[in-house]
Amino acid sequence: STDATLPPAKGRSAVLAGSCSVATRGQIATAQGHWPSLNLDPLSFADTPERGAADALAWVDSQIEDVTVLIYSSADPDAVAKAQSKLGRDKAGDLVEETMGAIAQGLVKRGVRRLIVAGGDTSGAVVQALGITGLRIGAEIDPGVPWTETVNKPHMALALKSGNFGAPDFFMKSLAMLP
Repeated sequence: STDATLPPAKGRSAVLAGSCSVATRGQIATAQGHWPSLNLDPLSFADTPERGAADALAWVDSQIEDVTVLIYSSADPDAVAKAQSKLGRDKAGDLVEETMGAIAQGLVKRGVRRLIVAGGDTSGAVVQALGITGLRIGAEIDPGVPWTETVNKPHMALALKSGNFGAPDFFMKSLAMLP
């Protein structure tokens, strides 16, 4: 359903970015001037996949509790090609998506209730990992990208976007829209 006035989601905010698109990389660069950020390099945890999520969540725990955090695996084409050549194209992608899903679960356990996810595959992995069964559609952030809210518990505000959508300030603008 569509409802431009979704109820507020009370809790911490986070951004997970897996898209390697030019638009998402620009959004990450813009957000890095505002929030602490962590780059997930799949080559650093390819041998022990659970370590990627554990290390990222330990980093989240080390941040000021109410600050928005940005965790991204987005990289320029050369870095992506390097990871794909070492790990295999499918394995590199699967590793990142599974790790992002596990990070999302950990973020929700830590009270995150406002989550922006950049990347179609990343969005799918996060929705699946969180067991989201349905979404109500809210206000449009940028053309083609609305805020949504989960219909199941925990109540969350989610912005799910494919890589090439959104202006450079998309992440900040998105959170500024929420009450």
